[in-house]
Amino acid sequence: MSTAAAASAVTAVTAAASATAAGVSDAAAAAASSAATAVAATLAVPVQSLDLASLAAIAAALGWASGLRLYAVVFLTGLAGSLGWVPLPSGLSLLAHPVVLVASGLMLGVEFLADKIPGVDSVWDAVHTVIRIPAGAALAAAAFGGDHQAWALVAALAGGTLAAAAHTAKATTRAAVNTSPEPLSNLGLSLAGDLAVPGMLWLAWEQPTAFFAALAVAVLGGLVLTVLLLRFLRAVLRRAGGWFSSWFGGGSGRSTLPAAADEPSRR
Repeated sequence: MSTAAAASAVTAVTAAASATAAGVSDAAAAAASSAATAVAATLAVPVQSLDLASLAAIAAALGWASGLRLYAVVFLTGLAGSLGWVPLPSGLSLLAHPVVLVASGLMLGVEFLADKIPGVDSVWDAVHTVIRIPAGAALAAAAFGGDHQAWALVAALAGGTLAAAAHTAKATTRAAVNTSPEPLSNLGLSLAGDLAVPGMLWLAWEQPTAFFAALAVAVLGGLVLTVLLLRFLRAVLRRAGGWFSSWFGGGSGRSTLPAAADEPSRR
């Protein structure tokens, strides 16, 4: 609720009460009361102020961010809606339910810790491959609700694609970073993801145009990173495969074992 809208509501309600208390004519009191009712009705349905561009930005943000931090998306969106910080489309109102907030908050805590531990983060990403993408599609579709079925279907397809792109870039980057023994780069990337999700969600609600520009940069950067790091990971796997082959599958490895076993008999 904006300051101007709140002031208008207070003024209208005060006028109605003052008119009645001062014994002004019934017509004046009724007019003031009608003004108060109109303002209150306007404030009660702030979702109507969300135009198509805003809904598209919200849907895209929910889809993309779900690929990085699904439980943070659910918790932060529901919390912001329940506190009145942002208007929630009707399809997302369930996120503000206390049970959903508690459950998503608990999972957010688990995900926050798991994402900070090298190796565990990659296992967490692997498990959530089958969770983040459909969840991102569902959240994006819910932004349009049941009144815009065609747009909801388009949003589901786009949201799932954005979630897949973000998830793939995250999982690939973290897997590549986990090949390094030092933990600071892993921690830094995790914290960057923690900050990127609420930042992009805020942009989607407050500055849709700026959000779409940031989203384009994020998606393009993620695609470039994915291609480069997949090549790096393939090289690492080939090197590791060659090392294991030399130890367990190579001819030299088999020839040294009998020689070592025969050495006591020669003595």
